[in-house]
Formats: sequence, C-alpha cells, structure tokens
Amino acid sequence: MNNYAVDMQALGERIEEASAFVDDIYRELEKVIVGQQYMIDRLLIGLLADGHVLLEGVPGLAKTLTVSSLAQVIQTQFQRIQFTPDLLPADLLGTLIYNQKEGEFTVKKGPIFSNIILADEINRSPAKVQSALLEAMQERQVTIGDTTYILDEPFLVLATQNPVEQEGTYPLPEAQVDRFMLKIKIDYPNEQEELEIMRRMAKTGKKVALKPVIKPQKVLDARKVINDIYMDEKVERYIIDLIFATRKPSTYQLDDLENLIAFGASPRASINMNLAARAQAFMEHRAYVTPEDVRTVAMDILRHRIIPTYEAEAEDISAEDLVEKIIKTIQVP
Repeated sequence: MNNYAVDMQALGERIEEASAFVDDIYRELEKVIVGQQYMIDRLLIGLLADGHVLLEGVPGLAKTLTVSSLAQVIQTQFQRIQFTPDLLPADLLGTLIYNQKEGEFTVKKGPIFSNIILADEINRSPAKVQSALLEAMQERQVTIGDTTYILDEPFLVLATQNPVEQEGTYPLPEAQVDRFMLKIKIDYPNEQEELEIMRRMAKTGKKVALKPVIKPQKVLDARKVINDIYMDEKVERYIIDLIFATRKPSTYQLDDLENLIAFGASPRASINMNLAARAQAFMEHRAYVTPEDVRTVAMDILRHRIIPTYEAEAEDISAEDLVEKIIKTIQVP
C-alpha cells in the first residue's frame, strides 16, 4: 500500500470519528423538528464551514424553533433579534451607559454578543442597522466607544427575509448579500409532515426537552478537520468552471445567457463553494469531496450572487433559472 493510500485511510478514520456527532445532532433535532431536512443541513454547513446563512420563507415554517434547538444541542447561546424600522445600531451592538453613582461610563453589550443569532426580517430595518450586523458578521468583532470586543466562536448569523409584504422594507444591497455564504429558500411542509406537525404541536404547555449533544469546542475542532478533507484538482476546476460560467457564459457554450446576466458571482463564491462542499463531505463522513457535493451546495452559494439583466427580468427569468442552466450545462468531472 503506497503512502497516499495510507494517508487517505488515516484521514478517513479521522473524519469518521470527528463527524460522528453530526448524526447525534440530527437524531436530537428530530424530536422537535418535523421535516425541514434541507434547512437543518444548510445550517450545519454554515456552522461547520464558518459562514452565515440568509433564509427566505413565509412565516410559520419553524425557523426560530430550528435555530434555537440547534443552539441547545450544541450548548451555545442563542438570540433572536426582531428587526424593525425603528431599530438602532446600538440596540443590536450595545452602548455606553453613564453610571451617576460611579461617575463613569459602563458598557452594556447588545444581543449580538451570542453564538447563534436569528436576525428576523433583516430587510425591515434601515441600512445603518443592516450594515452594523454585516460588519459584525464579517469582522467578528464589535466596537463600543473606544473598545473593540471580539465575538465568541462559533458565531453564526441566520438572517431571514419574508418574501411577501415587501412594502416599506429596505432590501439588502448586493455587496452585503454577498457576505452570506448561503441563501436558502424554504417552502411549506408536505401533507404527511404537516399532519405530524399538527399532532405534535397542537398540545398546550407541552415542551420537549432537548439533550445537549456536544460542546461548542467540538464545532471549532471539526472546522480544523474539514480543512484537511481532500479535494482533487478536477473538483477544484469544476468549481472554477461554475463560477466563471456566471461571468463569461459564452466561453462555456452558454451564449444564450450572455444578455441575461448583468453581474456574475464574485471570488467569494468560489471560496464559499469550496468550504461548503468540504462541509457537505464531512457531514457524510467522507475524507474527500465529490463533484456531487459541489452540485448539492451550488444553488445555495450562487442564487444570491448572480444579478439578472432587465432583459432577463422582462422575460421572467430568475437568478435561480440561470444557475440551474449553468449547473446542467457545465460538464461534471
């Protein structure tokens, strides 16, 4: 057996051991969450790949329950922040309060000082509040007065947007949307799932207690292991092809998309696709990334990073339609 085979075997065993907790998390979450496998998968990818998630879906789809339950099973702090038009950056980050008795200012930290944040209806708040949150997401630190505070790890922001009732909202600028690793869209449960939800939830005062599965440090350790997951050059090239097809469609026999894409995906997309594909492989207890891992996460990485032209909008062609065409056309290695 050559060294490469031995290394891959050793790495495989390491991944198998390090990723065992993923199944435990799923089992525990199943006690309270019915369906929503896709949302749970993507939340875990965000957590493991150290990226944030933007979620679009109508109210009542168990977003808060899912995120708070995830925080419980990994023993992290959770905060839900309802974004409203009158919210101020200080309400989010914290502020200095004058203590008359002591004659000095003391720091009152805001809800951003938590591990898992649910930023509900982020497009309801003005640009100042949105940029305060996005800066904290990017820099992983907050400045109050003259002091800078490093945010605790792991730090995951799940921001939600309501696809209905868009009047009086402040849409996120493209450059800020790009900071989210994934944008996911969730829909209503199917009939069987809804029946199960109704049976479980139509009871007053009954709450299922979730057991903690791991400590936060385990997530941070898993991130280091994910960095070692093997990605073949062919898979790396596949990622680059997908990204470049959004910028120069005609180079990839996608001439019909040339006038439909105003702006393609940024370099952040290729970095995030690489990280998310590794996290996907980790969740499946594999020591290597397959093209299928890339295809699994591609839509969620790209749907918010492609800006269709007016021509595309006039023809009722969405960013998702464009991404789908690209994924179908680019040859899989």
